[in-house]
Amino acid sequence: MVRYSLLALMMMSGAAYAADGKEDVCKYQGAVMKAIQEARLDRVKADKLEAHLLENDPSWPPNYNIAIEQFAPIVYGAKRRDLKKVDLGAQIEQQCLDNWEKIQEMQKSVSK
Repeated sequence: MVRYSLLALMMMSGAAYAADGKEDVCKYQGAVMKAIQEARLDRVKADKLEAHLLENDPSWPPNYNIAIEQFAPIVYGAKRRDLKKVDLGAQIEQQCLDNWEKIQEMQKSVSK
């Protein structure tokens, strides 16, 4: 469900994560996705999502807030009943770790 745009999203936001290591980047991206999923399941409206997440003292550094607007359409485009069956945070974290080298290569080729 998420894989089709994950690499593109991580590439777009890669500059914001430049100072962090692979494990941290992937962990924080997973935390952002998990928080978005939980907000969606709690019926937080899409237009109130960012304010809601930031008011609740997020577990990620501020430079990861850019991922909210990038990941939100994926979560809000899914049916709530489908979101109850998966852990998108864990999926994003694992996909990030699994595709780290590919993401880095893509970022380098785009920045040339």
